[in-house]
Amino acid sequence: MKKNLLLIVIFYFALIISSYGAASSSSSGSSNYDKGASIIKKGKKLEEKGKIEKANKRYEKALKYLIKSNIKKPNQPDTLNYLGFVTRKLGDYEKGEEYYLLGLQIDPDHKGINEYLGELYVVTDRIDLAKERLSVLKNCNCEEYKELKEIIEGKKQSKY
Repeated sequence: MKKNLLLIVIFYFALIISSYGAASSSSSGSSNYDKGASIIKKGKKLEEKGKIEKANKRYEKALKYLIKSNIKKPNQPDTLNYLGFVTRKLGDYEKGEEYYLLGLQIDPDHKGINEYLGELYVVTDRIDLAKERLSVLKNCNCEEYKELKEIIEGKKQSKY
C-alpha cells in the first residue's frame, strides 16, 4: 500500500513538473514578441554596418511578429516600444509615435520608449519634445539617457 501511494505521489509530481515545463516553454523563446525582438537585434547590427536595405527587411519581418504579439497580448509596453521602433525605422513616424505614446500611457517611465520617442522627435525636428523625454530619463543613470542626450546635442547622428 505504501509503495502504491509513493508511486502515485511521484507520478503526480512528475505530471505537475512536466506540465509546468510545457507551459513555460510556450511562453519563452518561441513567442512572437521574442522572435520580433531577436530579428530587431539582427536588423540593428545590419544598420550599424550601413546595410540599411537589409536592416529594413528585418524590421518588416519583426513588425509582423510584433503585430501578432500585440493581438495575442494587447498593450504590453515592451511590445509597443518595439512596434514604435520598427515603424519609425521604416519611415512611418506617425504610427511609431502612436505606439510610443500608447506605451507611455501604460508605463510613463519606460526607458526604451522614452529614448526612442525622443529620437523620433529629433528626426521630426521637435527638439523641445525630445528634451522632455530626456528629462524623464535624467535620473535613471542608464544607457538610454546617454544615447538620447548625444543625439539631441548632435554628437551622435540618428539614422531615422
